Amino acid sequence: MKKTITALSVCFLLFAPCFSVEAQQPRIYRVGIITAGGQWYEMIDGLRFGLRQLGLEDGKQVVLSIRDTKGDAKTAEEGARNLEQEKVNLIYTTQTSVTLAAKRATADIPVVFCVGADPVVAGLVASFAKPGGRLTGVFYRDTDLAAKRLEILKEMVPKLRRVVTFYNSRNPVASESAKLVREEARRLGVELVERHVASVEELQASLGALKVGEVDAIFEVSDALVSLQDQLIVDSARVKRLPTIFISQTSVVKGGFATYSVSRYEIGRLSAKYVQRILAGSKPQELPVQGVDKIELVINLKTAKQIGLTVPPNVLARVDKVIK
Repeated sequence: MKKTITALSVCFLLFAPCFSVEAQQPRIYRVGIITAGGQWYEMIDGLRFGLRQLGLEDGKQVVLSIRDTKGDAKTAEEGARNLEQEKVNLIYTTQTSVTLAAKRATADIPVVFCVGADPVVAGLVASFAKPGGRLTGVFYRDTDLAAKRLEILKEMVPKLRRVVTFYNSRNPVASESAKLVREEARRLGVELVERHVASVEELQASLGALKVGEVDAIFEVSDALVSLQDQLIVDSARVKRLPTIFISQTSVVKGGFATYSVSRYEIGRLSAKYVQRILAGSKPQELPVQGVDKIELVINLKTAKQIGLTVPPNVLARVDKVIK
């Protein structure tokens, strides 16, 4: 009997440290990210930085699993469904279209969103103060700023008469953006030329078909399919010597002429607190949606020079960032 007790004691002493170490292992959280890709990776970079500030480093305390949909809504739904089945702790989305897809495709998992369209109007939350469901996050006003962008473009190009925009008419966010621009165009006495495209090939064809003098500028509305092809638009506009105004600062860095928007990186950084709080046990319905108010006017003077455009001094004085 004494030998048996001694043997058990030895086993306990040998394995107890293992049990102790295992119990002390920090929990690693899994966050599934759904994005259309392209410029929205800048938002994910901001998220990583924000999480690190909050003590959650990617690859250590948290693992970010990215699903790049390349702008395809069906792929977004499939990705969200798979992530919920894989039992990630939450889903993080980078724009309105993938957020809507994630909501449709899932039933129980919390979703932290970054959306450019009003989340109440889009049916994502009940209200800003009380989301009321399993979704919450940051609202960055891409759609609401559409009319203001046209107003600014008219100031920068006083002789602006006709402006063209490309978007998929089946995209509700893009259609709402185009509606706002259309109304502002009437107010400004500008004609909005709308080209509906449902694929990259159609966008290429529409850009190629633009004749010199047919329009005075290219205007981007909120459409992931088109946004992912910003370099194509930049290159085409340079050849045709047309000013462009985009919804992302990244597009201006690539050679676009101007944008009036929020930093994607800053949006991601701000959204990190929602991820951290939900991982810590907070419920999405307890976390009010935050709007981002810091909007910046950014212009590329190098591009302006290449297309022969001189920015009026009164507009130049209001610019927040200049790329030379």
